[in-house]
Amino acid sequence: MVAPRKTLDRLFTDSEGFAHPAGGDAVNPTRRGFLAVGCLCLACSFAGPVFADAPMAKSRAPKFYRLMVGDFEVTALSDGTNMLPATKLLQGDPARIEDALKRDYLGDVVETSHNSFLVNTGAKLVLIDAGAGSLLGPTTGQLLSNLRASGYRPEQVDELYLTHLHTDHVGGLMAGGDRVFPNAIVRADKRDTDYWLSEANMRAAPAEAKRFFEAAAASITPYMRAGKLAVFEGDTDLVPGVRAQAAYGHTPGHTMYVVESKGEKVVLWGDVVHVAAVQFKDPSVTIGYDGNASEAANVHRLAFADAAKNGYIVGGAHISFPGLGRVRRDAENVYTYVPLSHD
Repeated sequence: MVAPRKTLDRLFTDSEGFAHPAGGDAVNPTRRGFLAVGCLCLACSFAGPVFADAPMAKSRAPKFYRLMVGDFEVTALSDGTNMLPATKLLQGDPARIEDALKRDYLGDVVETSHNSFLVNTGAKLVLIDAGAGSLLGPTTGQLLSNLRASGYRPEQVDELYLTHLHTDHVGGLMAGGDRVFPNAIVRADKRDTDYWLSEANMRAAPAEAKRFFEAAAASITPYMRAGKLAVFEGDTDLVPGVRAQAAYGHTPGHTMYVVESKGEKVVLWGDVVHVAAVQFKDPSVTIGYDGNASEAANVHRLAFADAAKNGYIVGGAHISFPGLGRVRRDAENVYTYVPLSHD
């Protein structure tokens, strides 16, 4: 029996080890500078300082980023962030992991982006991953607002491709009992749907893991009942210019999506990388969420090597927004992530 959506919302307020950041938004530096100059000028006329009695805005600008890939438009969409306890979840040499975090001025807990990607081929509008919806608390679930801010509406999405069926990638498929993307065909690798939609697997799972099966079923089943779920197996051409590429390990059917147009290419990695500061320097480092750590580490090595050799853009679900960049390899075969410059 699939748990009611309301129950799932409670179960996932702190799922997958993510915690919520305690701080608020920073004051806009331009506004700060303006107020500072104003105070200096007023100080010439008044004996004491004068301050504006205005409430803090505590709001964020829309987060989307657009680039062209040949004739295709690719838009990175933020679903928000969560705090990831990196030193607890990353699997590898603890001293090397801690050193890598310190080199990038990071602590034991790292703010982690949740990114989805919208591909407009001109003929089809394809969304890759649906975000967390309401299942991971108030710091995520921002995909829809950013989708609309970018100039699109959820009913315009023709195809929705899932890299895998973890909660932070499927939770946004449903809202208030309704399909958020009513006209979209949802596609995923059969290995993942077979695993996460299996009641037998859910019954056999440890108690703390059952909620992930429940979330996948609650998010996917309404599309399946509407005839909107289509599965594929392994490397598959989906629509012209977009194809699935198997990257099994993180989950049984974890998939990357390759976008190509007029000789330009972007490979959307899904969860190949969770903590860029650590894993690019050491591809053998995995994370506690990986279903098969050895397979996941092998995917890291293959994905990094191919991206560095061929120089195409990669997109990561959990690399700092917009999650787009290239991979460079030095003479000692050490990888570095080079984010795209953006305004």
